[in-house]
Amino acid sequence: MFIDFLKRVFQENARSDAIIWLDKVYPYQWLLDRVHNWDDVLCRENINEGNVVILEADFSPNATALFLSLLDRGCILVPLTSVAAAKRREFIEIAQGEFLMTIDRDDEVAIRPLSGPARHILYENLRQAHHPGLVIFSSGSTGQSKAAVHDLSFLLEKFKAQRHKYRTITFLLYDHIGGLNTMLYTLANGGCLITVHDRSMDSVLKAVEQNKAELLPASPTFLNLMLLGEAYKKYDCSSLKRITYGTEPMPETTLKRLHELFPAVDLLQTYGLSEVGILRSKSKSSDSLWLKIGGDGFETQVVNGILHIKAKSAMLGYLNAESPMTADGWLDTGDMVEEEDGYLKILGRKSELINVGGQKVFPIEVENVIRQMDNVAEAVVYGEKNSIIGNIVCVRINLVEDEPNERDFVVRLKEFCRQRLEPYKVPVKVNIVQDQLYSQRFKKQRIMGP
Repeated sequence: MFIDFLKRVFQENARSDAIIWLDKVYPYQWLLDRVHNWDDVLCRENINEGNVVILEADFSPNATALFLSLLDRGCILVPLTSVAAAKRREFIEIAQGEFLMTIDRDDEVAIRPLSGPARHILYENLRQAHHPGLVIFSSGSTGQSKAAVHDLSFLLEKFKAQRHKYRTITFLLYDHIGGLNTMLYTLANGGCLITVHDRSMDSVLKAVEQNKAELLPASPTFLNLMLLGEAYKKYDCSSLKRITYGTEPMPETTLKRLHELFPAVDLLQTYGLSEVGILRSKSKSSDSLWLKIGGDGFETQVVNGILHIKAKSAMLGYLNAESPMTADGWLDTGDMVEEEDGYLKILGRKSELINVGGQKVFPIEVENVIRQMDNVAEAVVYGEKNSIIGNIVCVRINLVEDEPNERDFVVRLKEFCRQRLEPYKVPVKVNIVQDQLYSQRFKKQRIMGP
């Protein structure tokens, strides 16, 4: 019922590639048949409308078909991946899982009942409406992970309009709102999901070359690493038509270099949140960080420099926290922006803003300057408390090559910044580190010092 529009697309593209997994091609007819097969299995297992199902998986043929079958049955889905392994038990308890489905690396599915039952009021609202649900956990990088509950029937609406067909790399994860958006968009338009067994640079770019991928959704951190190591030179990426980027601010230096190396590729900034889904976006140009966001079902406004969004597809609320929505449905995203001629520029999270004696410092601005220096692989700027001026600017640096004298490098870095930034933006503390500055989701790990 809920995926009838998808089934029509599957039938129209029965012989076309739907999924590529471990170098094997699965056509749309296989996917359609597999969805029907899972319908029978779910019936035998007594998994019914309104049941809360924990789905541990990564993108694979069965993970895709099972997601669609559970959705169509009206279940409440809670996707989890190995990236969340440390919080697995906590997430299952918060979600009040009633069934656990685990899909292993061989695409074999194990099903077992959990203690249950799930009694949260948001679940009861979904059951009364006879609608499928989706629970997405935030990363919890700045505190407890929050569990956003969505009405999946609302999220599906935007995929009913036919758009571009792409052969797409599944880079964003199965438990991420962006990853699920990639899956549903690709299938709704008769495209092909090209899965990767891991998200290492070589695996992703090899998949692009071997499978003639046209769309690569990625994070700015991943793209910077790709350029830094020149991994793109090892593989034929000429099939790419579009690269989308989001999840964190894009450094201007990375975008400029990416555009120079791939002038024929459309570079599109995306924007979305676990609480409202992924908005339609339009970059001013491939080498511009200015964009328009919105589309049918979305309204935006800027209040005191912070982006607010109102969406038909907004979450119903959190399982484990108060709803941040206003009474009339607006969400304060916490993202600070600039406005110009109808376009927005994302400056960074309000929570990451560094207040130095009353002056505002956006980490991305300082990082953009530092990354122009020779021998800088990556820089992550953060604030550290200071009893006199409130906060000081600090930075953690990964070098391309070891410096013979790190103290001299720090002196050069500060002088480099002084020539390009106001004095209060110049880093006071510079830490050259060997450890990785990004998470398993290829997103910068920005910290606040003591």
